[in-house]
Amino acid sequence: MKKSRLAIFASGSGSNAEAIIKYFGNHPQIEVALLLSNNAQAYALERAKKYNVPSKTFTKTQFQNGEVNQWLKELNVTHVVLAGFLWLVPEIVLTTFPHRIINIHPSLLPKFGGKGMHGHKIHEAVVAAQETETGITMHEVNEHYDEGKILAQVKCAVLPTDDAAMLGERVLKLEHEYYPKVIEAWVTSSADRPR
Repeated sequence: MKKSRLAIFASGSGSNAEAIIKYFGNHPQIEVALLLSNNAQAYALERAKKYNVPSKTFTKTQFQNGEVNQWLKELNVTHVVLAGFLWLVPEIVLTTFPHRIINIHPSLLPKFGGKGMHGHKIHEAVVAAQETETGITMHEVNEHYDEGKILAQVKCAVLPTDDAAMLGERVLKLEHEYYPKVIEAWVTSSADRPR
């Protein structure tokens, strides 16, 4: 049986990318084919190298004119995983991978989502709003930030003593534990759907 092939897009440190690469290291059905970054200084590129996963960087023009899409096709990528990737995915990629692009967001969407809401800013907003719970949302990607179909959510408490950094650490642990498992379930359930 042919394996499903993932391309991971990351803009920053890549801790989620590494958790995904490790999880699928010897998986019978799924493999990581490529890590892509829009940031040549992203530590995610070093993490990919450590596990012998090919990586490439790209510009906004390459992303929008279809060049990146062509790379994905050449490598027979079947699913796209966003792991701390900050750009909106262009239509050419969305139409090539319908219902086959997943993202993780460090809040319980629809709360604290949308353009500009990423990383530390989200945890600051959650603490400022005196929320009692937060968590992570795994969702399909469409043409709007954080508005695709929700696939799974995992919650954790926001403690009265939490600051944004403490909360961020707790949420990141959830991301590393659950994102690979949700990707696995999502890929295996889509494998029998026509492309």
